[in-house]
Amino acid sequence: MTNIILLGPPGAGKGTQAMRLVDERAMVQLSTGDMLREAKTSGTEMGRKVADVMEQGGLVTDEIVIGLIEEKLEKGAPGGVIFDGFPRTLKQADALADLLAKRGLTLDAVIELVVDDKALVGRIVKRAEEARAAGQPVRKDDTPEVFAVRLQEYYKNTAPLIGYYWAKKSLVQIDGMAAMDQVATAIAKVLDKA
Repeated sequence: MTNIILLGPPGAGKGTQAMRLVDERAMVQLSTGDMLREAKTSGTEMGRKVADVMEQGGLVTDEIVIGLIEEKLEKGAPGGVIFDGFPRTLKQADALADLLAKRGLTLDAVIELVVDDKALVGRIVKRAEEARAAGQPVRKDDTPEVFAVRLQEYYKNTAPLIGYYWAKKSLVQIDGMAAMDQVATAIAKVLDKA
């Protein structure tokens, strides 16, 4: 069982790499983005609050996100967990450490996908175009304007985690601009050492 965090700005490829790990290693992906989108469409009062925040490119409260993660951890994950989009803040990182310790689990690696910000805008636009072409709904946060807000939020709140996990000797940096298969191979090497 290996528990990891995939760290990087929106559009860095965390979700794509997490899906590969789910398929190849039977890990469980805990994507706060997916969990929040699920809550957003639930029709509940909480879901409406989540929807309002997400459509403006902001971040939901720590309490909501931590509660969603705790619910998912209670279900168990024998192959390990991929935290995708969590933690986003230092407070959440501390909360995650507490949650894992409470369950006798460890965090085996924090993998940062290092990317070029300008290239990310192109990725987001392409993702929206591909969704449209496939007849799928386009995420409301897949616009250059909302993406700029999300990127600002990332650098303000999440980027400090790079130093936090580096100091804990957990951080491994991988070139997120490489081809998908090369990124997957680099991640596999990290997991095989964990």
